[in-house]
Amino acid sequence: MEERSHYVKLTKDQTPHEDINPGELNQPIEVPQLAVPKCMECGQPLPESYAPPADEPWMTGICGCFEDRDSCLTGLFCPCVLFGRNFESLYEDATWNPPCVCHAIFIEGGIALATATAIFNGMIDPGTSFLIVEGLFFTWWMCGIYTGQVRQKLQKNYHLENSPADPCCVHCFMHWCALCQEHREMKGRLSESISSETTLVNAPPIQEMKSTGEKKSGESSSSSSANNSEHTGLELQAL
Repeated sequence: MEERSHYVKLTKDQTPHEDINPGELNQPIEVPQLAVPKCMECGQPLPESYAPPADEPWMTGICGCFEDRDSCLTGLFCPCVLFGRNFESLYEDATWNPPCVCHAIFIEGGIALATATAIFNGMIDPGTSFLIVEGLFFTWWMCGIYTGQVRQKLQKNYHLENSPADPCCVHCFMHWCALCQEHREMKGRLSESISSETTLVNAPPIQEMKSTGEKKSGESSSSSSANNSEHTGLELQAL
């Protein structure tokens, strides 16, 4: 028995009129069902009704440092400590010591070096002074990028807008005000989350209903126990 071929032989009349270029059949096919928005972090498909959260304004302005006296004084005299506290509040598994030390070395150390260069300007070679100033500007810019990433992390967690500018630019030009604003924002958000927690109420104890038969049996058991106690109270005397 002859096997039938799975291929169909085309005659000259059935051949396509247009020539097919090489690679034309390997073009990707667009499937509307697969063209759905996906999460940027996990890559999971999102529903059609999904809308990204809108950017919310900050609770306080960039120049509202005097609204919180403690953070204002800490940011003015010990900005490294305030930055360490902000870092510890923002990252769960982090401690405030390493960010505080890094901030003290690069920011406070750079300011001290710039002050010393300005004081002893006449005693230092002009070329050396120019190199020191250039290195300080570069270090300040790098610190602004690093602290700006921390501010960007805060904005991402609470969906905050870029106010008044990009996070790195804010820390480069208004570093101390930005630290105080971030501390006030996290402090206010934390107080709101604590106040919004639901209070737990202890449930009342379970009350059991006893039937009349159980009451009678209980009464009989109590009377029998009373009788037993009376009998045990008798004394035996010898005749």
